[in-house]
Amino acid sequence: MTTWEPTQDGVLVLPSGRRIRGRALSQPLPGGPHPEFGLYLFGKPPLPVEWESRWVRWPDLRLPADEADALDALTEAWRRAETERVEIACWRGRGRTGTALACIAVLDGVPLEQAVSFVRREYRRRTVETPGQRRYVARFQHPK
Repeated sequence: MTTWEPTQDGVLVLPSGRRIRGRALSQPLPGGPHPEFGLYLFGKPPLPVEWESRWVRWPDLRLPADEADALDALTEAWRRAETERVEIACWRGRGRTGTALACIAVLDGVPLEQAVSFVRREYRRRTVETPGQRRYVARFQHPK
């Protein structure tokens, strides 16, 4: 198993034990091992990275442009986090990243109504920034 250490900065430990690192791409890459998979949430394609990655078109302070693509990407990140170092990132690592982490927490079994508070408690206090992002999490649908 090559997942993140739970004490590393930005690592969210989910109820299943999966660990996903959230981070801000506006900050330098943290020390330690690189991700094996990154999910990047931007309005335009991000710069390339040395590891496998996926981009979801998700403008700042908004919601994903394609909800089906976002659901598929979030599900992929959650699945891969069982055995790989996965990171989720946007520019500041708060709004889009926190929203994505809250949705992944739902995939991991956290009830919809507790997902935002779970991520705010376990990842970053001021995450999931907008009312629209909170509503997105509240109506997030687990894939069938």
